Amino acid sequence: MSQLDPLALYVHWPFCVSKCPYCDFNSHVRETHDEDAWRAALIAELDYEAERTRGQKLSSIFFGGGTPSLMQPETVAAIIETAEARWGFADDIEITLEANPSSVEAARFAGFSVAGVNRVSLGLQALEDVALMALGRAHDVATGLAALDIAQKHFARVSFDLIYAREAQTAAEWQAELTRALSFGTDHLSLYQLTIEPGTHFAARARQGRLTLPDEDAALDMFELTRAMTASAGLPAYEVSNHARAGSESRHNLTYWRYGDYAGVGPGAHGRRGARATLRERLPEKWLRSPITSETALDPQTRASEALMMGLRLTEGIDAVRFQDRTSVSLRAALDPKGMSEVERLGLATWNGKTLRLTTKGQPLLNGILAIIAA
Repeated sequence: MSQLDPLALYVHWPFCVSKCPYCDFNSHVRETHDEDAWRAALIAELDYEAERTRGQKLSSIFFGGGTPSLMQPETVAAIIETAEARWGFADDIEITLEANPSSVEAARFAGFSVAGVNRVSLGLQALEDVALMALGRAHDVATGLAALDIAQKHFARVSFDLIYAREAQTAAEWQAELTRALSFGTDHLSLYQLTIEPGTHFAARARQGRLTLPDEDAALDMFELTRAMTASAGLPAYEVSNHARAGSESRHNLTYWRYGDYAGVGPGAHGRRGARATLRERLPEKWLRSPITSETALDPQTRASEALMMGLRLTEGIDAVRFQDRTSVSLRAALDPKGMSEVERLGLATWNGKTLRLTTKGQPLLNGILAIIAA
């Protein structure tokens, strides 16, 4: 791994107005917080990471959460300015901020743009009011679309999220919703199948028999419909759940999926840099007192396993040369020949000695395929 490879920076803001019942992210509801103290603590973490990644310029910054659009634009500006001073920026740096579409947060978009944010990822999640209520969202469709309109006026690049395979949703209903979504003209869409995550309110409801999602066949029909519709609209899938016009892919997320280096700051943030894994304290109050939780050297086998899991999410697949450079393990050695032969026979993956990729048929079965092909 070259020390001069570009670096991505992830900044985690853990606070939300409310906790969505499907969410297992590190997010917390707090009535108040001392933003000056948080700004100072995040900047201190930037200093810590910059000392350990000398010589690497930043190719992207991603403000995630939680709800980073609850931050004051001045805090975002201070973090961006500090990051540029510590690392330097690539000429085409991508700076993304996740936003929830309440009118209060949307009013801050002008400030975020001035601060240096050049891409927004908006959590619309659904285009039906009943569905938004069921998902526990704090906005309605009208508010969401107003925020989208404001975002498109302030940022050259705008993405938004939708969740499908919701309770009682049919393929025809999803087709109508996605048709509407594609009409808004954004260059990127994140389209996620609703899954039940352990520890969430939805998981408790499912155990009690109070939440039933579409079965596997119905969900697969919606996945295939999504692929076909986005490709026809010029936003083909480049990852399992992400779709973009050519050149508008999320460069920050591509760093994760291609197993590049990234620094993570803020409560619960993960990082991967210089063959080391970093993890911050999850609880906001504890993080504010002592942010560093662990830093662990990753052996080649662990890096190979992670790179395989991440890279197979991409429609481009895994490049064998890059894989070995990032993990010190050859891609061929990371694969079980028998398992690989079986998934190829079933038409789930292709491997020509240079590139390993899952087929469209194989991508929905990623986890099962990994269990078969990993050496």
